[in-house]
Amino acid sequence: MGPPIFCKTSELFLPATSCPAAQTKSKKTLAKPNIRNIVVVDGVRIPFLQSGTSYKDLMPHDLARAAFSGLLHRTNVSKDVVDYIIFGTVIQEVKTSNVAREAALGAGFSDKTPAHTVTMACISANQAMITGVGLIASGQCDVVVAGGVELMSDVPIRHSRKIRKMMLDLNKAKTLGQRLSLLSKFRLNFLSPELPAVAEFSTSETMGHSADRLAAAFAVSRADQDEYALRSHSLAKKAQDEGLLSDIVPFKVPGKDTVTKDNDIRPSSLEQMAKLKPAFIKPYGTVTTANSSFLTDGASAMLIMAEEKALAMGYKLKAYLRDFVYVSQDPKDQLLLGPTYATPKVLEKAGLTLNDIDAFEFHEAFSGQILANFKAMDSDWFAQNYMGRKTKVGSPPLEKFNNWGGSLSLGHPFGATGCRLVMAGANRLRKEGGQYGLVAACAAGGQGHAMIVEAYPK
Repeated sequence: MGPPIFCKTSELFLPATSCPAAQTKSKKTLAKPNIRNIVVVDGVRIPFLQSGTSYKDLMPHDLARAAFSGLLHRTNVSKDVVDYIIFGTVIQEVKTSNVAREAALGAGFSDKTPAHTVTMACISANQAMITGVGLIASGQCDVVVAGGVELMSDVPIRHSRKIRKMMLDLNKAKTLGQRLSLLSKFRLNFLSPELPAVAEFSTSETMGHSADRLAAAFAVSRADQDEYALRSHSLAKKAQDEGLLSDIVPFKVPGKDTVTKDNDIRPSSLEQMAKLKPAFIKPYGTVTTANSSFLTDGASAMLIMAEEKALAMGYKLKAYLRDFVYVSQDPKDQLLLGPTYATPKVLEKAGLTLNDIDAFEFHEAFSGQILANFKAMDSDWFAQNYMGRKTKVGSPPLEKFNNWGGSLSLGHPFGATGCRLVMAGANRLRKEGGQYGLVAACAAGGQGHAMIVEAYPK
């Protein structure tokens, strides 16, 4: 496979095959006969915050409710016109397991509007959106609200299974003798808590370990990972300063100040980043806290409609949601390669090539994950030996890639990132005058998702 040669463009490294060149672009629309056009009216998110900060005393439904309220204010959609609500989340609060319903009721949506919650790791919001697309395409609904939420500041910490079993048995015991008999079996180690971990159930390996191994397998250096992370933070800071992150809505945190912007965008220096020790594989790993996405609290929401319904209601539309694919592969060695597998499939489905795409928005779990995907996508050898394809799809040109920052800098609330990616793509197309965006993400379990977003004609 071998490492690719890199060139320099505007002080940001680009794979040599991706250096700026004349781009060809089709102007055809991706509308399909006899299938409803599905549009994004608008989408919002509350600021994404590092866990343990301003949202730490709230519950997930509080964040989701704030996103709903922001969407209602932004779009002025009647709460009664929404046919269905779907939200994604990963680490569920047991008191609000169907957080979509609880947050919808809290935001004042009609109690006649059904709502359900989905989980698909880092592509949970993607799944929420696509479920909404399916409901509209099939004619079951005209108006769907989709989104996602994650509150990493307060995750469930369970008692050990032994103490849980004892407590349940005690609850069932009918006599004092039965209770005393059960209590006599108690041991102090029963009180050891079960701490949550971002780890694969099937492999018991944390995602950080997988990222480190993936970077090593594709010969992605620590220096390249740090440089990519610095790029993400620098572009996010520029976008923040220029007011480009227009999907953000302010959130008045009860008892605290109003939060108006993401709080962990931190352009540093390569020298400072190089001083950090490996976070997962010590002492020789290359993944650090600086080139990884951070634990994040946040929520997002999006208003999706059938085109004819949206136009009848007088809306100015953002984008069409077009072709999409899901992929799944080995959760041990290919855990984070979802974009590599999904990108060529969604392009073929849409009848497009890589050169047709004007805006790429990929989820950045780790710098090493992004750069490993670039190398895999740009390798004929990988395409032929692992993907059953004759040729590579090619690496996305960096001048079109995550131009307003990504999950490394903006944050990654597991259940909410999918909507952020789509709105970033749609808003970039409108700002930059492009037609097609490609959104892609990897997810725990070795799964992935990609979707084409088409700008709505002005």
